[in-house]
Amino acid sequence: MGKQQVSPFTKEQLIPQEETLEIYKSKGQLFIGIPKETAYQEKRICLSPDAVAAITAHGHRVMIESGAGKWARFSDKDYSDAGAEITRDTNKVFSCPIILKIEPPSEDELELINPQTILISALQIKTQCKEYFQKLAEKRITALGFEFIRDDDGSYPIVRALSEIAGTASVLISSEIMSNHEEGNGLMFGNISGVPPVEIVIIGAGTVGEFAARSAIGLGASVKVFDSSLTKLRNIQANLGNTFYTSTIQPKNLSKALKRADVVIGAVRGKDRSPVLVTEEMVRSMKRGAVIIDVSIDMGGCVETSEITSHDEPIFTKHDVIHYCVPNIPSRYARTSSLSISNIFTPYLLHIAEEGGLENTLRFDRGLRSGLYFYHGILTNKSIADWFNLSYRDINLLIF
Repeated sequence: MGKQQVSPFTKEQLIPQEETLEIYKSKGQLFIGIPKETAYQEKRICLSPDAVAAITAHGHRVMIESGAGKWARFSDKDYSDAGAEITRDTNKVFSCPIILKIEPPSEDELELINPQTILISALQIKTQCKEYFQKLAEKRITALGFEFIRDDDGSYPIVRALSEIAGTASVLISSEIMSNHEEGNGLMFGNISGVPPVEIVIIGAGTVGEFAARSAIGLGASVKVFDSSLTKLRNIQANLGNTFYTSTIQPKNLSKALKRADVVIGAVRGKDRSPVLVTEEMVRSMKRGAVIIDVSIDMGGCVETSEITSHDEPIFTKHDVIHYCVPNIPSRYARTSSLSISNIFTPYLLHIAEEGGLENTLRFDRGLRSGLYFYHGILTNKSIADWFNLSYRDINLLIF
């Protein structure tokens, strides 16, 4: 009799098993609509043609309203070549499942948005009214305010990028105004041999103050930075690798510095509005033809004599001092601002697609979750709820 063949499998292994399927995350396809900005003097766009090319290369769709990139000097052809769909129909753009824009949508634009849409834009809480949030709730919209989105290190990447532009721009603008521009005093922002350097006072040592100081020092100006936080003053010196005059905000020291200043840059933020640190009396004591750039004007301004101006008529003179108080300084440099915002948005959008859509991404990305203020029509931001006396729900209880 032949030898019995031993099976290589155990009895249990021969019993039919449940099939184990490989579990993988399905990638979501994005369909992003970018409408033309209609807000007053808003000239930026969220995505550059290069960013659109990167997004469409991953199989996503981008629809752009014709002329949306005009002020940033991006043509419809640039976007079309990058794989975007161009349309003149505003309604069509607003019917996309994801709307990406700079300014929050106006009342008319909110009407065009479909229910259950994902809206990514600035929120600008100070300019909003209760009806705006009620409309979002009615349409069950999921909304992200990009000024609330945080990085892994806890910083706000878009706010920082725009503050860098505003800080550098404040020095360039003051330089332009000081040249023999109408009332300008004819001074040059540069350290010319034998000529005393221009004196610049920066109030606020945050990102705006840091980049204003960096630019002014680079041009050879004599810089004085004031802030109420010693830590910020210490950081600004460390970041610039330079020793220059820093001081806490004491009226006596500030007053003395303002009397000598050729340029004053106000870059102080408050919780609800900027504190007024430069009184009218201090402005009256300043040099004739001195320039004040109040970057804090979007939060009410930190100079008592400041009044909101526009990009068309940016300056006015009071007590022989030239004031520049335009709220949206980065929009003056539309292309640079658009490229900067685009660099931040592109990885976020690709990350959302990679994770299989916004719902999944919000579960695991705490930084993106901090930008969320509406989730399927439910308010999830406590500060908005307090500000407008609305009820809210904790996002962590909704998505897990």
